[in-house]
Amino acid sequence: MRQQHRVLVVTLLGIMVGCGPSPDAQLEANKQVVRRFVEAQNEGDIETIRELVAPNAVRHCQATPDVQVRSREDFITFYEDYMASFSNPRQTIDLLVAEGDMVAVLATFSGRQDGPMGPFPPSGRDVDGKFLVIIRLEAGMIAEWWVEWDNLTMLTQLGHFPPPESE
Repeated sequence: MRQQHRVLVVTLLGIMVGCGPSPDAQLEANKQVVRRFVEAQNEGDIETIRELVAPNAVRHCQATPDVQVRSREDFITFYEDYMASFSNPRQTIDLLVAEGDMVAVLATFSGRQDGPMGPFPPSGRDVDGKFLVIIRLEAGMIAEWWVEWDNLTMLTQLGHFPPPESE
């Protein structure tokens, strides 16, 4: 009887382990969430963004230290401000790398700044630059992310740096 019990337990464990996603499948699923997130931002699809970003998501960015994103709603407000600053904003994924619950993204941002951006007035100029994002997922949703880009290059392309000389 003990032998039958052991065989049953081992068989059930094997079935349970085998039923979960393989590590490669989970990594691909995580990358797909990120692809959908970028696509939703490019399309202005707030409902998909709402579906993909966790309610208590946190965004970290040294390039915009005055912008605090500590929830899904904070991010949507940030995103709507960003959409008002740029016409035709576009993020293009250049590279995705997944490990565990993290996805690293190298991407290109392009757009024309025809609305105010924080303290900077509309410039009417185009910007095109690389940025990096590391995204942590929980239960298939974006829970936390770290964004980095070269602010100096971006501000220079937009004509905001160097600052105009005071008269």
